[in-house]
Amino acid sequence: MSLAAATRSESTKLFTTAMWWILAVVLVVYIGMTAAGLGFVFAASSTGALPGSGQSAQLPTEGIAVILYSIAASIGYVFPLLIGTLMVTSEFRHQTLTPTFLATPRRGLVLWAKVLVGIGVGVLYAVVALISSVGPAAGFLTGFGIQTELTSSDTWAMFGRIVIAFALWVLIGIGVGALVRNQVAAVVAVLAFTQFIEPIARVAASFVRGMDTVTQYLPGASSDALVGTSIYAAMGPSTGAHPLEWWVGGLVLLGYAVVLMILGHVTSWRRDVS
Repeated sequence: MSLAAATRSESTKLFTTAMWWILAVVLVVYIGMTAAGLGFVFAASSTGALPGSGQSAQLPTEGIAVILYSIAASIGYVFPLLIGTLMVTSEFRHQTLTPTFLATPRRGLVLWAKVLVGIGVGVLYAVVALISSVGPAAGFLTGFGIQTELTSSDTWAMFGRIVIAFALWVLIGIGVGALVRNQVAAVVAVLAFTQFIEPIARVAASFVRGMDTVTQYLPGASSDALVGTSIYAAMGPSTGAHPLEWWVGGLVLLGYAVVLMILGHVTSWRRDVS
């Protein structure tokens, strides 16, 4: 079987299930509600319209738009990570890899097909996430008379980097799924790391001088560096570490994806399925 045929097969397996669109719906709701809530608070506080904020603006209006738009990546990255993980672990769980490997004995070809499909899904999720964050955020900014910065080339460049980040997160998820066969264990590990371990480490690094020189290379922090900004970086205190360049953050994130997929291919992907 050729790579094109394997890719078509992987696409069919993914898009004929409800898994991808259920995660997409949750992504829209989660990102949309967060962007709307923070958009109102930030815009109202910046113009002094927030109750109890006084007559003077509490937040500078400059840069608020891109921070709100970056919510798509800074809190939404877990969704492409999950879909990438589920693309692989669901096959181990339901034993659909057995007929796949019988039809395509070259297992590396199957993994490459998943990578290509994963990139496409990452782009799709990025577009959905951007619409969900930019729509409500820009609406509140306009309502309070703040520039949306949608005509700026820098803003659109950030959108492009968010698309790249989502694609890389799917690849990381595929690597995790190939390395950790058990679906429950893989999902729990993903959620534990992204929602507890790394956030706690990054918050601690905001107050411990020198610690952020290490934590800035964590996956979520590298993703924020690739995007160029995030809600966490904007709200947390800085301890003086020089932030990563966007391309360095992208390379670090790509490095995680490559290492995980190689480890998964060597240690797990070659083993018997059933």
